[in-house]
Amino acid sequence: MNSIKNVPARVLSRRPGHSLEAEREQFDKTQAISISKAINTQEAPVKEKHARRIILGTHHEKGAFTFWSYAIGLPLPSSSILSWKFCHVLHKVLRDGHPNVLHDCQRYRSNIREIGDLWGHLHDRYGQLVNIYTKLLLTKISFHLKHPAFPPGLEVTDEVLEKAAGTDVNNVFQLTVEMFDYMDCALKLSESVFRQLNTAIAVSQMSSGQCRLAPLIQVIQDCSHLYHYTVKLMFKLHSCLPADTLQGHRDRFHEQFHSLRNFFRRASDMLYFKRLIQIPRLPEGPPNFLRASALAEHIKPVVVIPEEAPEDEEPENLIEIGSGPPAAEPAVVADLFEQTFGPPNGSMKDDRDLQMETLKREVETLRTELDKIQLEAQRYMAQLKGQVNALEAELEEQRKQKQKALVDNEQLRHEVARLRTAQLEGERHQGLREEAEKKASATEARYNKLKEKHSELITTHAELLRKNADTAKQLTVTQQSQEEVARVKEQLAFQVEQVKRESEMKLEEQSDQLEKLKRELEAKAGELVRAQAALSHAEQSGSELSSRLDALSAEKDTLSSVVRQRQAELVAAQSLVREKEAALDREQQRSSRERGELQGRLADKESQEQGLQRRLLDEQFAMLRGTAAEAERILQDAVGKLDDPLHLRCTSSPDYLVNRAQAALDAVSTLEKGHAQYLISRADASALVAALTRFSHLAADTIVHGSATSHLAPTDPADRLIDTCRECGVRALELVRQLQDQQALLQAQPGLVQTPLQGILQLGQELKPKSLDVRQEELGAVVDKEMAATSAAIEDAVRRIEDVMNQARHASSGVKLEVNERILNSCTDLMKAIRLLVTTSTSLQQEIVESGRGAATKQEFYAKNSRWTEGLISASKAVGWGATQLVESADRVVLHTGKYEELIVCSHEIAASTAQLVAASKVKADKHSPHLSRLRECSRAVNEMAASVVASTRSGQEQIEDRDTMDFSGLSLIKLKKQEMETQVRVLELEKTLEVERVRLGELRKQHYMLAGAVGTAGAEEPGRPSAAPGSGTSKKPPLAQKPSVAPRQDQQLDKKDGSYAAPLVNY
Repeated sequence: MNSIKNVPARVLSRRPGHSLEAEREQFDKTQAISISKAINTQEAPVKEKHARRIILGTHHEKGAFTFWSYAIGLPLPSSSILSWKFCHVLHKVLRDGHPNVLHDCQRYRSNIREIGDLWGHLHDRYGQLVNIYTKLLLTKISFHLKHPAFPPGLEVTDEVLEKAAGTDVNNVFQLTVEMFDYMDCALKLSESVFRQLNTAIAVSQMSSGQCRLAPLIQVIQDCSHLYHYTVKLMFKLHSCLPADTLQGHRDRFHEQFHSLRNFFRRASDMLYFKRLIQIPRLPEGPPNFLRASALAEHIKPVVVIPEEAPEDEEPENLIEIGSGPPAAEPAVVADLFEQTFGPPNGSMKDDRDLQMETLKREVETLRTELDKIQLEAQRYMAQLKGQVNALEAELEEQRKQKQKALVDNEQLRHEVARLRTAQLEGERHQGLREEAEKKASATEARYNKLKEKHSELITTHAELLRKNADTAKQLTVTQQSQEEVARVKEQLAFQVEQVKRESEMKLEEQSDQLEKLKRELEAKAGELVRAQAALSHAEQSGSELSSRLDALSAEKDTLSSVVRQRQAELVAAQSLVREKEAALDREQQRSSRERGELQGRLADKESQEQGLQRRLLDEQFAMLRGTAAEAERILQDAVGKLDDPLHLRCTSSPDYLVNRAQAALDAVSTLEKGHAQYLISRADASALVAALTRFSHLAADTIVHGSATSHLAPTDPADRLIDTCRECGVRALELVRQLQDQQALLQAQPGLVQTPLQGILQLGQELKPKSLDVRQEELGAVVDKEMAATSAAIEDAVRRIEDVMNQARHASSGVKLEVNERILNSCTDLMKAIRLLVTTSTSLQQEIVESGRGAATKQEFYAKNSRWTEGLISASKAVGWGATQLVESADRVVLHTGKYEELIVCSHEIAASTAQLVAASKVKADKHSPHLSRLRECSRAVNEMAASVVASTRSGQEQIEDRDTMDFSGLSLIKLKKQEMETQVRVLELEKTLEVERVRLGELRKQHYMLAGAVGTAGAEEPGRPSAAPGSGTSKKPPLAQKPSVAPRQDQQLDKKDGSYAAPLVNY
């Protein structure tokens, strides 16, 4: 036959597609229709037949590629009901679809998460459910990808669970946590669904309620398996870890148990679930994981899905090959040349074409039969699984009864032993004991029979499991034959296509291939026959299983009757034993038992006491070592301050350094006592730890304040103080390091630290300021003495002013007498105001002492507040000295031997001294004290009187001074120029003199401040209190307690009315 090399394009365009392409198109069309019918916007549950077709499609193509290709195109963001039903179908596909579906879904995790996040942000009832459902699906995908031993259906045997958990307790712990998270997601979804539904039962019969409730069937299946696995894993964890470690796991399991039990109870009460699923009932309380024998009481919850009734709709082919009617099928598979040019010999067909069509029809028939066989096998496997689950539940119940029988048997054995011991009492009870022993032996024989029955049940269960495995293997062989038929179909299609293209050139090869195909088809037909035989054998084995199941149920009834009879006998035996126990002599047995128990307890107590003693010693030394390590860090920090440049700005007083050094010396003595006590009894390190803690803080405090004190000390004492502090730190660090070592602890000598501490104490005492030449015990008497002396000085000054006034009246007259009287009257008023101020200050001082001394004496209060006391003394001396100077200046002014400026300066000095006395008095006074208010009023009166003295002095000076009128009329130009030059010279001389005097005044004040600083150094006794320096014996006027760099306002700037101008002072 001639070959056609160039086929026209119009002919090629009319060629029909290959049968495989048509089959693929029909498959895609069927899947698209099923997906569109299953996932829609109608508020109704997903129909089972559509979901089943989608699941069979995943098994057909061995994955979920087609499902996701159509699911991606669904408008999920537009409808929450559409997204809800999509999640439901995806859940069913994950559970019942092909195993490769899990990996295909992994690629679309981001799409699932986006849908959940989108509806989670919207306020929609279905949207909130979609958000929770997507989290459950993502958790499910992640869990099964991480643990491939668990299929998405979560149905594995206990052996697979043990293998997946492994022997590492960490893996078991982590697997339990992940299952808890899995269960939380499922329970959260169920709670959200029930929360949106009405509590009425009729809601489950409405389409809207069923739409929400339908996905909970898969949730119930997952939760039943997860509950069983978590119980197994929790018992395994409690066998490996202590109970306290797993307290959190137990609390979380109990919470999930109650939620799951409530979920199963509510679901079982709804009519919708009663016809679709058989929900198990959980026990009243959670398992007791602290008791290992409670595992035998655990019964695995079994969820049974009843066999579905056939639907009313006409059946459709699950997988259709062709898309057109059967009459058009020959046109699809016809030969290329026959479609294009017609049959080669008129209307007659070639035998080869007829054979090809026959083979194709046989292939289609075989495929349909294989699909039917697969469906039947799946249905039969589901029935077998249900029967196996029921048998497992019955077996668990028998195990529970066996455990109870074992416990009863043990109790009976103890009772028989007691009866045997009672035989020693007398011969009159022997008959009764023999009867009890006979009954006990009969009960033991019945127990042996029951044990044999139980072993037979175990053997029967093992046989059923083996038969179930054989059935699964047969099903696997059937599936393999189906896959081989599919491969044969693909090979056949390829060969048919090759025949169409090379029909003229390879006729002989085509005939050989056809013969080969016939042989393969015959072989596959034989395999199909064998598969059908295996299926019939499986059905026969299923009938045998049902018969054995009936036999087991009969044996169960027999065993239950035997158990009841045995329980009745046990009750009778127990009553007999209780009647005879009253007459038995149990005192000897109790004493022997108690003696043994006491000996055992004594031995345990001794071992425990030794262990506790060792542990106590270790803990005490560990506590001591930790304290010593902390003390070492504190001392290292203190020693580091000696060389820290930032610490150069810190200063401290020698008094505080002496106080710290003395406290550190006392702490060293306490440390020596604690060290000696610890060496005697190492079981108690509390005294040494407390002493070491106090010593480390006080020693570090002493070192830091020693460094701070050296910053204000002269060079040589400062260097010696720094070296002594560094030596103290080195010895203290060496001591605490010895205390951290058990070997060096014995050679530790805390007394070595006393030498540098005593050196620091001695240097601090040498650096202490030289205060009043009185002891602190005499300060109280000195205060009273100085206050009395001040009052006496003021009284004397008043009398002297009166004497001066009398003399002035006799010695002067006119304007001068008037000026002198005005000045002396103002001085008298000032003295009276000062006297009232001193009296009020004395009253306030007594109030302060009485309110602040408590149970202490007055002298002790003054000694305790020595700085404040010295300030009072200094202020009192300054007031008395100022009053005396004012009287002397007034006397000289009246007698024309003095200057008016002296009165002005003395008035300023008295005002400053009284201000110092007021400040020293109100440091410790109560702000609401009436004496303090009167003292402030007296202070203002003194200031006013001092101002009055200054004013009267200036006015009198202006009245008395001669102010001659300058007459320059008789002077020539030359003389005027000469006098101008002389005046300029005089002005320059006066300015030079003024400058020299100002420098001298600055030097005097500098020396005065240096003396005041040497007498009372930096700081007050308490924070926030001004320091008051006592007077020195080298000067008549006591020094003022002011800082060297800041001059008093009244001394820094003179009033312009005095005839001088203000000039700034240099800070020294």
